Order: sequence, then C-alpha cells, then structure tokens
Amino acid sequence: MTATTEDAATAAPDHDRTALHAPVVDWFDAHARDLPWRRPEAGAWGVMVSEFMLQQTPVSRVLPVYEQWLERWPRPADLAAEPSGEAVRAWGRLGYPRRALRLHGAAAAITERHGGDVPKGHAQLLALPGVGEYTAAAVASFAYGQRHAVLDTNVRRVFARAVNGRQYPPNATTAAERKLARALVPADDATAARWAAATMELGALVCTARTPDCGRCPIADRCAWQQAGAPEYEGPPRRTQTYAGTDRQVRGRLLAVLRESHTPVPQAVLDRVWHEPVQRARALDGLVADGLVEPLAGGEYRLPQSRG
Repeated sequence: MTATTEDAATAAPDHDRTALHAPVVDWFDAHARDLPWRRPEAGAWGVMVSEFMLQQTPVSRVLPVYEQWLERWPRPADLAAEPSGEAVRAWGRLGYPRRALRLHGAAAAITERHGGDVPKGHAQLLALPGVGEYTAAAVASFAYGQRHAVLDTNVRRVFARAVNGRQYPPNATTAAERKLARALVPADDATAARWAAATMELGALVCTARTPDCGRCPIADRCAWQQAGAPEYEGPPRRTQTYAGTDRQVRGRLLAVLRESHTPVPQAVLDRVWHEPVQRARALDGLVADGLVEPLAGGEYRLPQSRG
C-alpha cells in the first residue's frame, strides 16, 4: 500500500471506525481467555508485572513465572526489599532478563515515591524506571480503566489489516500508526479500556501473524485487507529472531549457572558453559555492563545485590 493510501485509511470517517468497536468488544466478552492478570484480585501491580513479562514472550511461558512471582512478591515493596539479583533469579528462562531489573527498579520507585501503590496517572507511570509509552498506557488502561491507545504488536497487526488493508504493519511503529490508534479509541473510558484489551486478544488468538483465522474474526466483513483480496506483504523484509549460536544463547547459559547458585561462581565454572572463548567473554562482559552480573575479586561472579 502506498503512503497516500495509508493516509487515506488513517483518515477514514469516524462512523467507519466506530463500527469496529461493538463487534470486537462483544467478541472479547465471549472469547477472552481467563488470565490471572485480568482478574480483579490481580490489582495494578499484577497488571504491571504481567506487562513486563509478556513483552516478546508468549502467555504459556509467562503464566507459571507470573504466579510464582506474585506469590513471593504480592506488592511492589516486597520486591523492592530484596536484592535486584533475586528478581533476575526468579525471572528464570523468560528471556530478555533486563526486564527483571527494570521491574525491580519500578517497584523500588513505586515504594519510594508512591507509598507502595502503583500510580494511576499516565505521566506518573511513564516516569517510573523501565516504563515506556506502551507499558504506561497498558497499566493505566487495564488496571485503572482509563482511555488510552494501547499499541502492541498484536494490535498493530489488527489495525494494519482491518483499517489499512496490509497484511503486516511496518517493522517499527510509525507516527501514522499511533495517530490511527488514537483515532480508533472509543470516547468513553470503560469502552476504551475494553477495546484495548479486545484488539490485543483478537490479534493474539484470531488475527495471528502466520495463520489468521478470518472465519472466526468478528470484523472480517469490514476488514480492508480481506476486501482487497488479502494481498501478500510487499514491504521490506520482516525481522526474524534467531537464537542458536548467538550471544543471547551464551548469555542465557551463563545466567542459568548464576541463577542456580546462591554463592559466587568461579570463572572456571562459567568457562565450561560455552566452547568459544571470545564469544563467551563478550557475553559475560555484556551481562556485567547490563547490570545483570556482578564481578568480584578473585575472578568470581554473582547476581547483583543492589536494592532500590
């Protein structure tokens, strides 16, 4: 689709956009998964923990870690009181472990600045360490029922197809996508919060990346991509993630050894983790630089011990 066509789609009449709200929200009411962070007892902290964990990680992997995390640290102050390394340890194999450090930092800031309660204001959320635009909007919307555009990968894909007639959104979020997302938000807070969750669920369960199940889609008859004949994606190559043999894999193996040990680990033990010494050293240096590992005298390493 050309930029002109996309601009035209973004400028679609309001009545065309609002026609999407009811069928998507009704579908969500009937088909939403019963996830622990959607239950009232999860509270704002449960929502925030889930949003950190779900970034680039599927629900099936998050569920057991989430439940263990909330059992151990039911409030931000509980997490803030422990060393940051314990957050890294509990993160397990969710991947991208810097998220654990950021969540620990957010918990410390919530405890210090907000009396231990996750703030309601979008600006206050955005000011927390490790909280970006998406997470602030998601917590404000899902925890507090506020009106915000919540734009993750699943939502971007739904909007790309349903409104812009494209199989996939751009590799990186664009200003046009943000403008469209804001324009599509329902006017009242309650419906807006429901819409945010519903479009995300639609992208996760039906309007999936590889095999969209258009026969189950509540807006298939209004979908611009379907009306255009479901054209193949013609944009720049979509980014794919590899893992085997990468520094990410080496970092994961090094961290696994450190998570399993409650005492400092000698360099010689870490050297057995990976056969290639240059890549192993680079991965370990990266973990230290990211604050995920602390080097000690005598060539030993441990998870970080900082608090707050």
